[in-house]
Amino acid sequence: MSLKITLKPHERVIIGGAVITNGNTRSEMIVENSVPILRDKDIMSEKNADSPCKRIYFVIQLMYVDEKNLTEHHKTYWRLVQDVVKAAPSMIYLIDQISQQILSSRYYQALKAAKKLIAYEQEVIEHVRTSTGGISGGSKDDSLRKAGRGIGPDKRRSLASAVPE
Repeated sequence: MSLKITLKPHERVIIGGAVITNGNTRSEMIVENSVPILRDKDIMSEKNADSPCKRIYFVIQLMYVDEKNLTEHHKTYWRLVQDVVKAAPSMIYLIDQISQQILSSRYYQALKAAKKLIAYEQEVIEHVRTSTGGISGGSKDDSLRKAGRGIGPDKRRSLASAVPE
C-alpha cells in the first residue's frame, strides 16, 4: 500500500532513516513501500529531549529510524524507564502501554503513546509548581496520582517486574 505525503515549504520528514527537507514550495510524494516515516511535527532533536519522558520519546524515535543500533536503543530505553518509574510510579500505566508496543516492535505506535507520557509529565510538573504545599503534604506517589489520571497500584506493579535490570 502506498502513502501520499504532502510537504509544506521547508518541512522535514524522515523516510527510511534519511532526513529530507522540502524546498521553497509545497510538494507531494508517494512512498510505495513500507519504511519508517516521521513527519516534522513528530521529529524530536536530541537537544530538545530535555526531560526524562522526552528522552524516552527520543530513544523510541531512534528505535524506529535506526534499526542497525536497535539493541543499544533498547538498553537505553529500559534504563530510562527504570529511572522514570522509580521517580514517578504513577507513570507506570503509560510506560506499560509504550513498552507493550516496543516489545511488539510497533515503534510508531510507541511514539504516539510516548507523546501522552510527555503530556502527563508536563501536568505533573505544572501541578508541583502551582501546588501551595508542594509534594510534602502526602507521599510523592499520592501527589503525582492526584495531578494525573489516578493510576492505581495494580497497574504500577504490572510492568515493574518486567523491566530488565
